[in-house]
Amino acid sequence: MSVKHDEVKDYYGKELQTNEDLKTNACCTIEEPPKHIKAIMAQIHDEVMIKYYGCGLTIPYQLDGLKVLDLGSGSGRDCYIASSLVGQDGEVIGVDMTDEQLAVANKHIDYHTEKFGFKTPNVKFIKGNIDNLDSLDLEKGSFDLIISNCVINLALDKKKVLRDAYELLKPGGEMYFSDVYSDRRIKEELQKDPVLWGECLSGALYWNDFLNYAKGAGFTDPRVTESHPITVENEELQEKIGNIKFYSVTYRLFKIDGLESDCEDYGQSVRYKGTITGKHNAYDLDDHHHFPTGKMITVCGNTYKMLADTRFADHFEFFGTWDTHYGIFEGCGGNMPFAESEGGDGVPCC
Repeated sequence: MSVKHDEVKDYYGKELQTNEDLKTNACCTIEEPPKHIKAIMAQIHDEVMIKYYGCGLTIPYQLDGLKVLDLGSGSGRDCYIASSLVGQDGEVIGVDMTDEQLAVANKHIDYHTEKFGFKTPNVKFIKGNIDNLDSLDLEKGSFDLIISNCVINLALDKKKVLRDAYELLKPGGEMYFSDVYSDRRIKEELQKDPVLWGECLSGALYWNDFLNYAKGAGFTDPRVTESHPITVENEELQEKIGNIKFYSVTYRLFKIDGLESDCEDYGQSVRYKGTITGKHNAYDLDDHHHFPTGKMITVCGNTYKMLADTRFADHFEFFGTWDTHYGIFEGCGGNMPFAESEGGDGVPCC
């Protein structure tokens, strides 16, 4: 275990006692949870809630029966949300390296098993460092979904975390996670600051480095689902970080063979059936793919595969083949994968 890992364990296990002790909100959930998630959160034990630190919502739709892995599960909040959604036939495993956080998560397994009406627990927590997922007793190619909430920025070898996650997923599986990103590479001197690191700022990846790491790991076409600029309003921290801009971003990465580096046009379309629980009227695959129920939508080949070769296949109708290529598909993104605030001042870090 490195000095940096020890600092993170001390910060999250000893210095922080509740999420009120955070010095910024870079590691706090920003967007409003959907109604079905709110209902589950109301059932989660208070101690789990107040000791949880995250920067987004890492619970996608359509989880029934899935096997889920949470990287850096902390006090277990997202694991317990996922536990409720995967049901008795699903399974959730949380990995964390901080003893104090694991103790909170493990203490409340029976409480949530009863709350959710299960006969037996479907969640467990194991001690481990996400930098070394390949050393844990986790079967390769066995997970339908990997989630993580503002933790990968704390890892020292982010390339390896992404490579290991890819290996753990089943074909058609997904990594869905929130984290903090920067608009430029962060100087080493800032990365050595234990407060900036613990507050999820100085460990943030430059967004273009992340895209290259993800693609290098096998996640060919990363998709943004949510993004928000973060403004650091603590004067002392702002002085340290200078002009660096930070963003809280939720990505979804699919393990799918045959995805192309660019969005290509094969004349294909899809039609959403309206059958995903909680999304009767429309479903959003990402921040620029909106599928109203019953409406035919033209899509690129990659988007077609993200729906046809995953757990979403039964919820769409598919039209077209791969016989004719019509060139690049227009309208699938620009240079920066997430936008500046469109009318806003960002989300404040106090």
